[in-house]
Amino acid sequence: MKSTLSSTRKVHSCNACLNIINHIIMFQQEINQYLTTHHYTRIDLKAVLFDMDGVLFDSMKNHATAWHEAMKQYGMSLSREEAYLHEGRTGEATINIVSQRERGYEADEEEIKRIYQTKSDIFNQLPKADPMPGAFEVLKKIKADGLIPMVVTGSGQLSLLDKLNHYFPDIFQREPYLMALQKAGIQANEAVVIENAPLGVRAGVAAGIFTIALNTGPLPNDVLLQEGANILFPSMAAFNENWETCRQSLQDTSL
Repeated sequence: MKSTLSSTRKVHSCNACLNIINHIIMFQQEINQYLTTHHYTRIDLKAVLFDMDGVLFDSMKNHATAWHEAMKQYGMSLSREEAYLHEGRTGEATINIVSQRERGYEADEEEIKRIYQTKSDIFNQLPKADPMPGAFEVLKKIKADGLIPMVVTGSGQLSLLDKLNHYFPDIFQREPYLMALQKAGIQANEAVVIENAPLGVRAGVAAGIFTIALNTGPLPNDVLLQEGANILFPSMAAFNENWETCRQSLQDTSL
């Protein structure tokens, strides 16, 4: 468990009263800690790896509603907030966690298919998710900086994958974190991960990549920090507003 002091230090605030020097100092402290932990001398940034749901698109609220309503139809309880905790799990794993808790046994293969189909049907009937405010702007900056943007997602929703290509054409390669590093031909200290999900943060940290969390949902900041997020922003808009400072700190900080 991280201390309250550590959490407060790491949580980025977009409050205008905080000046740029304090931002740089905070970024440098976290970068230094990452470098020390992983025995690197610097981050030689070449790629930025984005999650999709809840990072590029404001889609997690729809996933949460779809999971909540689908499980209710099968006599089980999964709150919208809990759905955010399961983001990144397979549908089967999510269903069986809830089934085991609510009924004392796992769902069989046929029931899993029915529940997940119900969830997908509900999801596709909900209003379409818009891009996160600030997403397109920060992507333009990242491309202008000569960096490779990649999307790393477990989403199987074709509607969202189509929207990814529609709103951000010819921008992304789509791979899991370790595979993304291999595909881009880069090392862990040559990328950063942008994530909103606790399990996604855990995956980025496990891959040895500097991981930036965006808290775009209802979970407490500590849920993301306890998974190892190096820096936390309260929104994609805040990340966009502070990208230049963050990138400069990543570039300039070394051991």
